[in-house]
Amino acid sequence: MKELVEILAKALVDQPDQVNVKMIEKEKAVVLELSVAPDDMGKVIGKQGRIARAIRTVVKAAAAKQRKKVMVEIV
Repeated sequence: MKELVEILAKALVDQPDQVNVKMIEKEKAVVLELSVAPDDMGKVIGKQGRIARAIRTVVKAAAAKQRKKVMVEIV
C-alpha cells in the first residue's frame, strides 16, 4: 500500500523527491501519512478534494483485496 501511494503521488507533483509516505499500524487499521512539498499540496488534493478522494478510493480497493483497512491522510 505504501508503494502504491508513493507512486501515485510522485506522478502528480513537480518535486517527486519531496514525497514521503509514513506507515503507521494501529489496532484495526493502517494509516498512511502522505507529505509533499508545500507548493505541490494543491496538486495532491485537487479541486474540492477530488484527487485526494481518488487516491483514497484506489488504496481502499487495493486494501479490500488484501482484507485490510487502510486510511490515507495528507499532512
